[in-house]
Amino acid sequence: MATQPPMNQNGASQLPLFYNSLAPLSSQLHPNHGLKPRGDLGFTRGTHAIPVTVDEFPLVQRHYPIVFGVGENPAPLALVGLQEGENLFLGADDQWEANHYVPAFVRRYPFMLARLTPDAQELSLCFDDTSGILVDNDGDRLFNGAEPTDTTKAILQFCEQFEQAVMRTRSFMEELAKLDLLMDGEVSIQRDGLAQPAVYRGFRMVDEQKLQNLRGDQARKMVQSGMMGLVYAHLFSLSLISPLFERQFAAATAKAA
Repeated sequence: MATQPPMNQNGASQLPLFYNSLAPLSSQLHPNHGLKPRGDLGFTRGTHAIPVTVDEFPLVQRHYPIVFGVGENPAPLALVGLQEGENLFLGADDQWEANHYVPAFVRRYPFMLARLTPDAQELSLCFDDTSGILVDNDGDRLFNGAEPTDTTKAILQFCEQFEQAVMRTRSFMEELAKLDLLMDGEVSIQRDGLAQPAVYRGFRMVDEQKLQNLRGDQARKMVQSGMMGLVYAHLFSLSLISPLFERQFAAATAKAA
């Protein structure tokens, strides 16, 4: 969920999930471009874990397990599948399952705010020019001359709000690290008819024992800041891993039939 696409060891930009390219949006480069209605969410089919912000926890925890990534700068993730590259909430028609929350990270695509150069002081509105929904002389116009239209203003506002939520999420993750509350996660699911339990690893979760053993002043600070509620939203959401496994089992059975 980085504001600026991170650099790899060779200095090349690593684009965020879903993005194949990033181009700055401007009235000079796109004077007649418009935004076509998004027909589907097929671009999410190849992922099983979608970054979410702390602002979304209350909604996300009703629909998906919330876990934390591994490595440097881990982000909270909504699990939409248990197998790499499999979104169990996307239908064959590339539509998201009805009555299930669609994460803001998905709704933001193909736009995002990014620094055009590593030393740039301001963020610019950019888009994935391979997405196919920004087209010349079609759709809802993005500019009237040099001025952005209401469509562009709404996109910019959404991206700005998303970046603010990202900053709050980073602060939350930094506090979890300071308190040393995260541990390597492991879930074992035993299902009737399976000889061996299904075991899932490769994520992090809050250590409930460490949470219970926090000093009183630390716990009080977490309650006052709202952090404790977010932690419990995460912990409560883990109960959705079993239903997600059943969904995966049903999908695998249907595919094999």
